[in-house]
Amino acid sequence: MSDAPAGRGARNAARAIDALRRGWPLRIAGAGGALDLLAVESASDAALAAFGGGDILISGERAVTLKLTNQRAAATPGPVRIEAAADSVAAALAIADPALDLANPLKGPFCTVATGAEDAAAAAMTMARHAGLLPAFFVRAAAGEAETECSADDVAALLDPARLAIAARARLPVAASETAEIVAFRTPEEASDHVALVIGKRDAGPPVVRLHSECLTGDVLGSLKCDCGPQLHAALHAMADAPWGVLLYLRQEGRGIGLVNKLRAYALQDQGYDTVDANLRLGFPVEARDFAIAARMLDLLGVPRIRLMTNNPEKVARLEKEGVEVVERLPLALPTNPHNEQYLATKRDRTGHQL
Repeated sequence: MSDAPAGRGARNAARAIDALRRGWPLRIAGAGGALDLLAVESASDAALAAFGGGDILISGERAVTLKLTNQRAAATPGPVRIEAAADSVAAALAIADPALDLANPLKGPFCTVATGAEDAAAAAMTMARHAGLLPAFFVRAAAGEAETECSADDVAALLDPARLAIAARARLPVAASETAEIVAFRTPEEASDHVALVIGKRDAGPPVVRLHSECLTGDVLGSLKCDCGPQLHAALHAMADAPWGVLLYLRQEGRGIGLVNKLRAYALQDQGYDTVDANLRLGFPVEARDFAIAARMLDLLGVPRIRLMTNNPEKVARLEKEGVEVVERLPLALPTNPHNEQYLATKRDRTGHQL
């Protein structure tokens, strides 16, 4: 599978994401043209000098925070390019990183211009999120030779859930069930391995299924800022009481923005922003998880019909869109604590959770 054209494209995208994290320049091509990019967060001033560009490419969400969408070039949804915005990494970070907004309140004035290649710009934002970086780049028109390059189609190939396959499985006794089985899934190029935990004895009925996005702070460290850890353990015990169940543990930390960016969102919450506004100020969508991955995992497990344990009706809709039949939604009610009351209120009031 990895030797097919899609595999070659996925490898190109994986190398490009690695270049982003290391502060190396890369080229992304799309239907509308190509862009040379250097990630702001991982760049150095020496790398910027060699790159030679002063324009900045930011996400549409960050552009809204910076009040740029009243300009014609930034009026349509999508990434926004700011002309001659920064001549140093520090100046670019003041634009890209909301943690620096209070220290740099008087930004601009900025002049937005056409991105030069909309498909490539959109792919760059997706790559930044998967690299765990702020969605901001130094940008210039493609020129000369490129040491690392990929296309928007390559990025789509890397993230194609059809490339996911079962990598390993084993018996795993857990507190909720001593007969549980763990199943690991991976693609040849993607670094994140997803897992499923199958609880109970499989029968002809639809299992109780819980989609649980990885949460290091809640699942492992016992964070009180969210309800992830208690939800995880309550779901496992509920599955043990049912005929059978499947926990899908998805490596999509922070609703798909990554651990470091989730911690940045926590810092913004300490400034008074809720979880929704924190994500938007960082430049990310409110919901960035890929539910097609969960649908693919269920398909590989031979599970077409499920009873979904969730307080979020949007999860039901997203899974049904991916071809999974949800025969029942099961709520998961847990007590609050003083540290997560606002978090849960935001879930209820702004993202439609039925708590």
